Amino acid sequence: MITIKHTTHRIEVTGHAGYADVGHDIVCASISTLVQNLIWSIEDLTEDTIQYDVNTGETVITYGNLSEHAQLLLDSFFIGCNAVAATCPEYVRVTNVKS
Repeated sequence: MITIKHTTHRIEVTGHAGYADVGHDIVCASISTLVQNLIWSIEDLTEDTIQYDVNTGETVITYGNLSEHAQLLLDSFFIGCNAVAATCPEYVRVTNVKS
């Protein structure tokens, strides 16, 4: 299962969906694409600075206070992740932890 955990100034994406074999897992590919798009979009479309570490099975993104534009991109990311989780709840879980 892929777990997407959002806390104040941090997003952790861990695990593997297990929907299909590696290289054929559309659930994993969907979340991976959303994560990469978030990182690239914030870097290319805003002046905000984020830190990230992308590894197989684990991505961590940390950030400070985001601009309105970057926050919109973050909201869009979570709309996509929540849509995948709603469609495939046994493979993706999104949690928002207030801290």
